[in-house]
Amino acid sequence: MQKRMSEKELLSHFDEALEKGYIFAYYQPQFNHSTGRMIGAEALMRWVDPKYGMQYPSDFIPVLEEQDLLYKADIKMVEVACKLLRFCFDNHLPVVPISFNMSRNDIYKHEYVEEVEKIRDYYSIPVRYLRVEITETSAIGGTELVAAVIEKFHKYGYIVEMDDFGSGYSSLNILKDLNVDIIKLDLKFLDGGSGGRGGIIIKSVVQMAKWLKTPVIAEGVETAKQADFMNSIGCNYLQGYLYSKPLPEEQFLEKIQITIHETMTPTTNYSDEFDVDKFWDPESFETMIFSNFVGGAAIFSYDKGDMELIRVNKKYIETISMNLSEKDFVDTDPATFFAPGEIDVFVETIKKAIVSHDEEICDTWRTFTSRCCGKEDICIRTSMRLIGNAESEYIFYAIIQNVTAEKKIYASMADSEKRFKYAFEHSNTYAWEYMIDNKEMRPCFRCMRDLGLPPLLKNYPEPAIEVGIIPFDYADMYRDWHKQLEKGTESLEAIIPLTKQRIPFVVKYTTEFDDNGRPVKAYGSATAVAQNLENAD
Repeated sequence: MQKRMSEKELLSHFDEALEKGYIFAYYQPQFNHSTGRMIGAEALMRWVDPKYGMQYPSDFIPVLEEQDLLYKADIKMVEVACKLLRFCFDNHLPVVPISFNMSRNDIYKHEYVEEVEKIRDYYSIPVRYLRVEITETSAIGGTELVAAVIEKFHKYGYIVEMDDFGSGYSSLNILKDLNVDIIKLDLKFLDGGSGGRGGIIIKSVVQMAKWLKTPVIAEGVETAKQADFMNSIGCNYLQGYLYSKPLPEEQFLEKIQITIHETMTPTTNYSDEFDVDKFWDPESFETMIFSNFVGGAAIFSYDKGDMELIRVNKKYIETISMNLSEKDFVDTDPATFFAPGEIDVFVETIKKAIVSHDEEICDTWRTFTSRCCGKEDICIRTSMRLIGNAESEYIFYAIIQNVTAEKKIYASMADSEKRFKYAFEHSNTYAWEYMIDNKEMRPCFRCMRDLGLPPLLKNYPEPAIEVGIIPFDYADMYRDWHKQLEKGTESLEAIIPLTKQRIPFVVKYTTEFDDNGRPVKAYGSATAVAQNLENAD
C-alpha cells in the first residue's frame, strides 16, 4: 500500500521512523565512464512507512525543514553511511567514498560539522571516504556562513561537493565565493536537456572547472550518447540511470563488488556549413558521425599561440594507441606532445587554414607517454579545417592519421645508424597493464606490433604461456608471480628468457593499490638484458 501522509501524520511518525529505520538511505553509484569502475556513491534519503508505504522526499523534506527536523534526518544519513562503510571495511569489501547532503537548515541553528565529525570518529571511518554535498540554492543569501562551514569541513579533511550546479541564478558568483572541491553538474539544469546551445554551455562549465582544477561529476546521465558526449569533452565521472538507479543497501553491496560496470567563452561565429547546435547535441546525427564514422577526429582552438583540445572521439584515442583516455588529452596542453620544432610546423598550417578557409595538411612528430606504454614517438598527419572563430580565437575540425610506419620506411639511408638505435631502444622494451581483479592484460603499442598481441588479453597470464612468449619451464613461476600480485606484493623482478628464441629480458612488476590498500593493477615491463649491458657501459 502506498498513501501520501498528511503533514500531521509525517510529524507524528517522524521520531518512530528515525528510531526504527523507516528513514534510511538508497545509494546511487558514480562511475568513471572511461574505465567502467565505480568511483563513489551518493546517499539519498528515503522514508518507507510500514502502514503508508513509500513517502517521496519532495513531500516530507519541506515539512521537516519547516519544523527544524530535517537536521535530525540528515545526521541519520551520515550515521547510516558510516555504518555501511564500517561494514565494508570489516568484511574486506571494496570501499568507495559516500557523499551525504547538507541542507541550509543544518548549519543555521546547529553544530552540524562537529556532529558529523563525532559520528565519523565513532565508526573510525577515514575522512576521505565521506564527502559533503551542498546545493547551490542553499548558499544563496548566506554565502559567508556556508563558506565558514566549508572551511571547517576542510580543516577536518573532508571533500566538499557543490550539487545541482547551474540550477540557481548566480552560479558563477557562488562558485567564486565557495571553495568547493567537486562540481556536480545536472544535465537537466537546462530545459530541453544537454543538446544544442546546452551542449556548448556544458562544455564551457567543464572547461571552466578544468581551469579551476575542480573535477566535475555529470548527474542525470541516462543514455550512452550523453555519457560518450561528456567523455569526449573531458568529463568522465558520471551518475545516473545509464549505469544505475539509486539502490537499497543490499543491492548496492552486490554492485560494489563488480569490477567493471557495463554501460564561458565569447560568442563563436561558425561557418555556414557547420551546424553548431547539432554538433553539441549528444543525441544528434552529427555527433554520431563524429563519434563513430570519421576516423580519429578532434575539435581544437587556437588563440594567439595557445592551443586547446576541446573534444576528441574514441578513434582519436585508438589512432594514438597509447592507452590514454579522452580526459588525458582534453586536460593536457596539446603543445606538450609535440617534438622540438614540430609545433612550428603545426602552427604554420593553422595560419594557412585561417587564410584559405580550406583543408590544410601537415605531418608532425609527437611524443606520448603513459604508465603502460612508456614513451613513444609517433608521426601524426593532421587534416584541419577552420569551422569558426570568436574574436582572436579560432576553432578547427581535425582528422588525424598515424603515419609513423610510412615515415620510417621512407627515412633516408644516411640516417640508418640513428634509426637502428631508435628501433633497438624501442623494440627491446615492452610494457603492459595487468588488472589484478579480473586478470585482464592490456599490452603496449610495441607488444601489439612486434608480438602480434590483441589490445586485450583475458585470463592472463595463460595466453602468453600458450603462444610461447613465456617458455613452458618458466610458466609455473610466472603464474606464481600473479598470485603474489593478488596478495599485495609491491614489486617483482627477475631475468626470464622470453619467446621461443629464449631472449633474456629483465621482467618487472610494480603494483598499484586503491585507497583501502587493495591491489588493483600492476604495471609490467620487459627490457632486453643486452640493452641493460649496453647502457651500463
